[in-house]
Amino acid sequence: MQLVFASNNQNKIKEIQQMLPESITILSLEDIGCTEEIAETADTIEGNAILKANYVTEKYAYDCFADDTGLEVDALNGEPGVYSARYAGEHKNADDNMDKLLTNLENKTNRKAQFKTVIALNINKNQHLFTGIVKGNIIKEKIGNQGFGYDPIFTAENDTRTFAELSIEEKAAISHRGIAVKQLIDFLSKI
Repeated sequence: MQLVFASNNQNKIKEIQQMLPESITILSLEDIGCTEEIAETADTIEGNAILKANYVTEKYAYDCFADDTGLEVDALNGEPGVYSARYAGEHKNADDNMDKLLTNLENKTNRKAQFKTVIALNINKNQHLFTGIVKGNIIKEKIGNQGFGYDPIFTAENDTRTFAELSIEEKAAISHRGIAVKQLIDFLSKI
């Protein structure tokens, strides 16, 4: 089975392809000739995943899936949430995003947060949503050099290591994206 993953984020593509069984191959946006940036204009994580999946299905006629992920911090009323990738500006710089988040949390004792991933799958003219959530905490400094995004400042509940200290396999076993991808795989294995 071949599916388009509506992303050109090589980190995400690599992470997800490693989780999928060998019977499922994913194509990136680049692979199908989609060079335009798909606007993420929805005000929810679910909405952005749906927008991206629908864009590929409508413009390129492929079965595909798209994801959107946000980091939701309790003490900041759910920020950065849907704006996680561009929290510090449209240039989408992970270090700037983390620095802004750490600054906004400087005087806060509540460091609870959760990562949320929603995958929208368009297949056989139907849409299905899969959601993965992992709860944890924001630490006070960046630690680790694996992963991407906010991984160096996030520790999952019952773990002392940041996501950036975990191997791809360790992260996939417990992460928000890993949970959502497992649901996707379970669904695909039944069709």
